[in-house]
Amino acid sequence: TGQGVSGSCSPPLLSSYAIERKIEPFYKGGKVQLDQTGQHLFCVCGTRVNILDVASGAVLRSLEQEDQEDITAFDLSPDDEVLVTATRALLLAQWAWREGSIVRLWKAIHTAPVAAMAFDPTSTLLATGGCDGAVRVWDVVRHYGTHHFRGSPGVVHLVAFHPDPARLLLFSSAADASIRVWSLQDRSCLAVLTAHYSAVTSVTFSADGYTMISSGRDKICTVWDLQSLQATKTVPVFESVEAAVLLPEEPAPELGVKSTGLHFLTAGDQGILRVWEAASGQCVHAQPRLPGPGQELTHCALARAAGLLLSVTADHNLLLYEARSLQLQKQFAGYSEEVLDVRFLGPENSHVVVASNSPCLKVFELQTSACQILHGHTDIVLALDVFRKGWLFASCAKDQSIRIWRINKAGLVACVAQGSGHTHSVGTICCSRLKESFLVTGSQDCTVKLWPLPEALPSRSTAPDSGPVLLQAQATQRCHDKDINSVAIAPNDKLLATGSQDRTAKLWALPQCQLLGIFSGHRRGLWCVQFSPMDQVLATASADGTVKLWALQDFSCLKTFEGHDASVGASRCRPSGSDGLVKLWTIKSNECVRTLDAHEDKVWGLHCSRLDDRALTAASDSRVILWKDVTEEEQAEEEARREEEVVRQQELDNLLHEKRYLRALGLAISLDRPHTVLTVIQAIRRDPESCEKLEATVLQLRRDQKEALLRFCVTWNTNSRHCHEAQAVLGMLLRHEAPEELLAYDGVRASLEALLPYTERHFQRLSRTLQAAAFLDFLWHSMKLPTLPAAPPAL
Repeated sequence: TGQGVSGSCSPPLLSSYAIERKIEPFYKGGKVQLDQTGQHLFCVCGTRVNILDVASGAVLRSLEQEDQEDITAFDLSPDDEVLVTATRALLLAQWAWREGSIVRLWKAIHTAPVAAMAFDPTSTLLATGGCDGAVRVWDVVRHYGTHHFRGSPGVVHLVAFHPDPARLLLFSSAADASIRVWSLQDRSCLAVLTAHYSAVTSVTFSADGYTMISSGRDKICTVWDLQSLQATKTVPVFESVEAAVLLPEEPAPELGVKSTGLHFLTAGDQGILRVWEAASGQCVHAQPRLPGPGQELTHCALARAAGLLLSVTADHNLLLYEARSLQLQKQFAGYSEEVLDVRFLGPENSHVVVASNSPCLKVFELQTSACQILHGHTDIVLALDVFRKGWLFASCAKDQSIRIWRINKAGLVACVAQGSGHTHSVGTICCSRLKESFLVTGSQDCTVKLWPLPEALPSRSTAPDSGPVLLQAQATQRCHDKDINSVAIAPNDKLLATGSQDRTAKLWALPQCQLLGIFSGHRRGLWCVQFSPMDQVLATASADGTVKLWALQDFSCLKTFEGHDASVGASRCRPSGSDGLVKLWTIKSNECVRTLDAHEDKVWGLHCSRLDDRALTAASDSRVILWKDVTEEEQAEEEARREEEVVRQQELDNLLHEKRYLRALGLAISLDRPHTVLTVIQAIRRDPESCEKLEATVLQLRRDQKEALLRFCVTWNTNSRHCHEAQAVLGMLLRHEAPEELLAYDGVRASLEALLPYTERHFQRLSRTLQAAAFLDFLWHSMKLPTLPAAPPAL
């Protein structure tokens, strides 16, 4: 959506904004993997494998195969040196991932895409499981296929090598919920292990290689003796398990691991990590459960050398824990779907809070990209607002509740208050502008509520031990006949504006919520209302594609801005359709002076910093873009450019006056102005010794200067007044440059294609002129009177 006028954003007349940074999706589901050091995280994002720096959260590199097909599987070798990816085009690529280059590309030979992939402990063999039911083994050092195992029904979604390279065993699982054990030495299936009743999701091996634990969606984990290839224990875990990980065989009191026996950790649809004792089948530790949906865990992996455990939620959030204590170390938001609202946080605008299509809020530190995921709401968060000082902010959601959060000086965020009372979704919220004293919410139940804040609330640095303070609404007012889409509080905290789907905006007196007037004129519902920070003016944005300015004294419409092809919204608004543009307008002339086009879909949220030097936009394309006001920088650059141009022009005039033609021509070419270069060429040709001077000057130019001169000749040659200079330069280049050297010039083919038609036209014009001149000469000679005979002598 284009953002028209926002009360929190009043740019200068000709403000210019440039993208400072983007917060973009980097993981959209699928496999994730840590390297052994825990420094890099690998994850799938459509056609790319993204490599994240764990310390900063920044995407270091994106690896994409030339076919640009979706990645179906990938694996990093145990020595962290080799990365192999597979795409839907049935191509396997071996990467030197630190450099981002493909070392080798080969066909998978599978008749359907590769669904699973795993390296052996020596990092020399790679197993691939296909959707065609085949399992293949490749030697990545010698570059050939070593084994082809058939017999698995349906998609092979799991392959794993035995951790002891001397045993040469490969395990796979397919659609029949059994685990097949393949002998690489005998090239045969040693056993089919059947204990699960639905898909096997993971297998993990003990350090000595004699025990394997498998997990499944049938809510059980099975312990296998790999010497006898028999199940020794079935552990009911009472949840669909996506991954099981064997923990190191050492005591970990914080995880309930008191003995040295085998313990394993499970991750599944309950959304918590749990530790089980293999011998007894008892759960010895479980994480506390977080509120809200979307907490199911889809992946879990252990980087033993780094002592880190990685888990992934159904909301595409990646969580890194310290393996011995399950203390949360890092959080990454991989994909946010539609971003609904965004706000700066902190007195220095150091953080950004993002509300996406999720009950969780995400807080990013702009300097380091560190992310916090805030749990509390139980349904999608619809809107945000921040109090004046930047420490407190508020959220409202579909769960009919509001929450107030506080960020402390360390950047940690906690919920300090909550309230409920609306009977439908709370779609808009606005905080008091002068003090942290109250906030107003608007809902689909057609009412607004005024919520006073306890005096002690702003001073709390963290959430109290007893939990968030419960808020009570001071006033409730039915304001419209349809959904209330936007509320705004005036800068003096004395007026409230509401915008509704009923196509009207209304003005109310606070705190009693007395109606003062109605703004009517839009043809469709209103998405946003905002007070001007300086004037007695209200701005409204509507689904009819317009933004209107209204006088607060008499409720008359002062201006109408029309320039969007779709509905117009601003921060805290919910447009039904949009053109994906952000527009900056001048109030006096109704002119759109800037259009910021960086989003690919609806822009739902807009927020400007207190100094109006930065802006945030959030959109349905899952991107949050930070814009920086570069007006002063651009003006300074333009001024410096003009000053440099004046200096260079004076230097050029001096060189021409002194007849230092080579230096003058080089300077003119560096200015990249064909007309200036033409002026120098004309000055040289006016010299009595023009031909020799021009030829000597042109031939002394560097290769790149000759290339630029040839490009300029194309421009001059289009005009009959300047074609002679172009042809003179072209003639010199053709006479003195070898053909192979000319053909090596950058862009020479395009230049020649442009020169030919005009040169032919000039040649034809000159030919016609010469013919006409010859005809005139013939006529002149024909018209000459014969010499009269001498007069006879006089008598």
